[in-house]
Amino acid sequence: MDGTLVDSSAIVPDAFVATVLALGGPRMTRDEVVAYYDAGAPHVMLGMMLDREPDPALGERYHATLAEVGSGVRVHDGVAEVLAELHGRGVPMGVFTGNSARAAAILLEAAGLRGWFEVVVGGDQVERPKPAPDGVLRVAQELGVDPAGCVYVGDSPLDVGAARDAGAVPLAAGWGHLFDAERAVTVLATPAEVLHHLSTGS
Repeated sequence: MDGTLVDSSAIVPDAFVATVLALGGPRMTRDEVVAYYDAGAPHVMLGMMLDREPDPALGERYHATLAEVGSGVRVHDGVAEVLAELHGRGVPMGVFTGNSARAAAILLEAAGLRGWFEVVVGGDQVERPKPAPDGVLRVAQELGVDPAGCVYVGDSPLDVGAARDAGAVPLAAGWGHLFDAERAVTVLATPAEVLHHLSTGS
């Protein structure tokens, strides 16, 4: 979601920076925050940043901050049009994000995208974070589809790993802020290329 559907490359790290400061922690850079992304849900990340137990209350502080700044989130060019086209074709769509389900709801609502997705699963709703396949498998299950018939579009190497291990087709969002060409398989230059891939399988 982050970096694939919306450009949250500044908003999400800044919300963590502000939360850590408000809770008496050090001033962190955006890059330092991003380095914690593979830790899982926000309260787990904040526990590590603050050297505390991963209390869910930490996540609530982060969500409150994100809600304040999230209105500035920008949808990546072409995403809304692709979602509308996929919806028109009757393609079931879901989101799995390493961010929390609450953070996903905040950002998707702010971006005007929430209505396109039947299922949204956050990193706080699965036992293992990306690159484990848990989230991708859960979305497929809730959509009632076979993971092998799914494509999973994400901008980070963690997304590629999660899709592969779930048996889905990984597509790398080349426009995302965590995109790594060396670790990608099939690379999409624009969101519109999702439609081409679904039509041709290549």
